[in-house]
Order: sequence, then C-alpha cells, then structure tokens
Amino acid sequence: MSTNGAPNGTPSGAAEKAQTLTNPRTFDYNVVIVGAGPAGLCAGLYTGRAKLTTLIIDKLIPGGQILNTHLVDDYPGFESIEGPELAAKMHAHAEKFGAQVIMDEVESVRSEGPDNRVQVVKTVEREYRAKAVIVTAGGTPVKLGVEGEERLNARGVSYCAVCDGPFFQNKVLAVVGGGDAAVEEASYLTKFASKVYVVHRRNELRAQKILQERLFSNPKIEMIWDTVVDEIQGDPSVASLALRNVKNGEKSTLDVGGIFIFIGFKPNSDILAGTAVKRDNGGHILTNQLMETGVPGIYAAGDIRAQLARQVTTAVGDATTAAVAAEKYIEALNEQPLDPEPLKDASLEAATAAYS
Repeated sequence: MSTNGAPNGTPSGAAEKAQTLTNPRTFDYNVVIVGAGPAGLCAGLYTGRAKLTTLIIDKLIPGGQILNTHLVDDYPGFESIEGPELAAKMHAHAEKFGAQVIMDEVESVRSEGPDNRVQVVKTVEREYRAKAVIVTAGGTPVKLGVEGEERLNARGVSYCAVCDGPFFQNKVLAVVGGGDAAVEEASYLTKFASKVYVVHRRNELRAQKILQERLFSNPKIEMIWDTVVDEIQGDPSVASLALRNVKNGEKSTLDVGGIFIFIGFKPNSDILAGTAVKRDNGGHILTNQLMETGVPGIYAAGDIRAQLARQVTTAVGDATTAAVAAEKYIEALNEQPLDPEPLKDASLEAATAAYS
C-alpha cells in the first residue's frame, strides 16, 4: 500500500515512484565510482564528459596498482612512463571533465527506493545516493607477510611479471607459488631473466598439466620444492631470500635480483555482499559485455571483474564500456523511470555505442 492508502500498482502509486526517481533531491550524484585506479579514473573521465555528476571514491590516493609500478612501457602512446606520473595524468584528466575525487573507504553498496533503482554507496563518513554505480575497486595480491616484503616492494618485489619483468634483464629471479599464475609467469620471466627459481611449499604444483609441462621443459627454470620464504633481504633492492624447507627445517639463502609473488589475488568485491551481484568462486564480479552485473544500475570494470587479463589497457577498456552503458541507462531512467523497455533499449544502444 502507498502512503495515501492506494496500492502501489495504481496510477497514484506509479506517480509517487516516478516523482521519487525524477526528484533531484533523491540523488547526490548521477554516478558514483568505487575505486580510483585506472578503471575508475577512466570511467569518471567518460561520465564527466557526458555531463553526468560524478563522484570517485578511494581509500587511498588516486592511481591504484600502477602507483606501485616504477615504469609502465606497455600503455599505448607512452613508450615509457613512471607509474605515479601516469596515475597523476589520469587523475587530472578525470577532474578536467568534472569528476570529483575524494578519499574515503567504501563499506558497502546496496539498492533501495522504487524498484531498487536508487544505488546507495556507504562509506566510513556517510552515504551517497546515485542513479548508477560503477565498481572498479580492483583487487589485492595476496602477500607472503614476511620481513622485507613491504620495505622492498617495487624494489625487486613484484606481483606482476607482465608489468615488471622487462626491468629484470639477465637477472636471477625467484617466483613464489604453485598455481596457474605462478607457473605461467615463471615461464614468461625467462624471456628476460638468466635463471628463474620457482619456490613452492609443496612437492607438486596445482597448475594445469600443460602449463607444468611447459615449465619443466624450460632449461632456465629450476624448482625448489617443499620450501617457503622466511625473509626477503637486500638494501636498497632485493639481493637474497632466506628459505626454509618445511619438511626437514633446513634453512638456506638464495641469491636473486628479484622476487615475483603469485600466491593468490583477492578481488575487493565484499562491498557487494549484500546485493544480488554474482561473483565467481574467486570473488570476481560476473558481468556481460556491457559491464552490467545483472543488478540494474550497478556495473563493474577492471581487475575486480572476471576476465582473462589484468592490465591497465583492459581496465580502461572495461571502464569506457561501463561508463557508456551507465550513461544510456541513466538517460532512459530519466525519460521513462517506470517503463523497463527503455532500459532494455538503453542496453542495446550502449552495445552499439561501445562496439561501433
């Protein structure tokens, strides 16, 4: 029942819904973007450029993972650029088109209001209501948690072979892990390294057999089984690893010029736990080609999304698509807030715009 006693399905109930969804006071912003890495900043650039009021929220300074990358040499248009410099350029570009960037920690996202079309982003400080939310919160590599890891991060400690491998020409490297990522990246690193040690805490790998075969047949790779890293040593950069055999307790030192850690990647998707947004077993958000999550008005882009590659280029590509799709969704919501067909048409129009 509505507040005046009429059922919600009656014209008066529909009018009340329409009035709520078209009232500017219902929403703080057209779009709220969670995460200020490359995906979030790119999405903000596009939504701001579309004259949509846009807020980008991140608990850290803008830039995301590229802030931890010394040099980026695989982003089109820049043969080589420092990660922090690229992040600053992206930040400035988003703000140029009107996106507002703030530092705050997002705790949750939920849908409420008529037909759940009011998206609410709850932070430590307050709540923000928007017509659309684009989640670009990325993910966090699982760390070893050993001494020296934080101090030597980006000084020989890396979590991305594709990003940093070329900077270790002819060096001896170590890869920690036993899954697909560790095995694939170890093979990739042999393009640059003189030798690659794979340190694994068990006596067998979890990776796919075909990947293992490729690894074992590479003369540059040597396995160190049943072993963990107790400490990463060196100053000012990585010089060696303190190792320990988990079966016999024997300790040893391995001289290396860098260590690549691939023991897991945790998407920052728990903020969506209270929604109907679907995630895979690893916590990555499932989307369609328009970056729609299945919950109208909620989109996902970048490393938080289930996909093949996790690169700056794929992140900004995702973000562009999500921003265009969100723009079309908001246009339809403004024009016909109670009619689902324009929202369906908006998806089709977004698909055309994104791939034309």
